[in-house]
Amino acid sequence: MRKRFAAWATALGTVLSMGCVAIPENIKPVEPFDANRYLGKWYEIARLDHSFERGLTKVTATYSQREGGGLQVVNQGWSAKYRTWKSATGKAFFVQDPGRGYLKVSFFGPFYGSYIVFDLDRAGYQYALVAGPDKSYLWLLSRTPTMNPDKQRELIAKAKALGFDTTKLVFVEQDG
Repeated sequence: MRKRFAAWATALGTVLSMGCVAIPENIKPVEPFDANRYLGKWYEIARLDHSFERGLTKVTATYSQREGGGLQVVNQGWSAKYRTWKSATGKAFFVQDPGRGYLKVSFFGPFYGSYIVFDLDRAGYQYALVAGPDKSYLWLLSRTPTMNPDKQRELIAKAKALGFDTTKLVFVEQDG
């Protein structure tokens, strides 16, 4: 009986953890994806807000190689309310093929969430659209603190057409 429970608990844990690294409907990770070109600093231009970023400005994400494989992620943002920088360091691993923009990211021990690059400037890796496990997670990233307004509108329109509620986007202040 104990072995059967352990097997059931393991199977349930596997199923539940896979749900956190799901791909939302109609979202396709970019292929080919070159992690080495994705490394470095990205500025958050816009996001669908969540408690872990609420109220933050000057938000960046910096990616680097981790010893032993995968990527290190350092997210940082300024909290005007507390007059301090907030940062979180996480780890990311490819879910399937490293040539596909589909990763799982963890900032909290063994718990992972999806990180899906579904649009990318393939020529210069200068902008990216990123989703999480469902359509309540969306980030528009750029290598520079601002981006071309026409490109920004185009990417937001694409996200809207794919079912993201772009009326709730928070546009991140990067200067000041």
